[in-house]
Amino acid sequence: VVQLVESGGGSVQPGESLTLSCAASGFTFSMYAMSWVRQAPGKELECVSSINNDGSTYYADSARGRFTISRDNAKNTLSLHLNSLKTEDTAMYYCAKSVWPKVTTCTTGQRGQGTLVTISS
Repeated sequence: VVQLVESGGGSVQPGESLTLSCAASGFTFSMYAMSWVRQAPGKELECVSSINNDGSTYYADSARGRFTISRDNAKNTLSLHLNSLKTEDTAMYYCAKSVWPKVTTCTTGQRGQGTLVTISS
């Protein structure tokens, strides 16, 4: 059974940083593209970033230059480092597993329960 467990969210001030993690199990993690997606209150699900099985990455415009996605295939872990956080980054962040080894944007397939990131002064 595929399991994705996110952690690392919290409440921080604008300009600060956070690192989100996703522990994956139940599948061969190294074979698949993985994504981070988010959903702000009252808004639709939004793509943040993806990383393919070969390590190539994609960032949405809102994330490019501020966020860094990475994966540790030995530890079956996906990470997202968020820098220079803004109030508009407030959202529930989910990791998602693709059925493909590579994606060109984000997958919104199987997701975990999410971790909440709140940015406020």
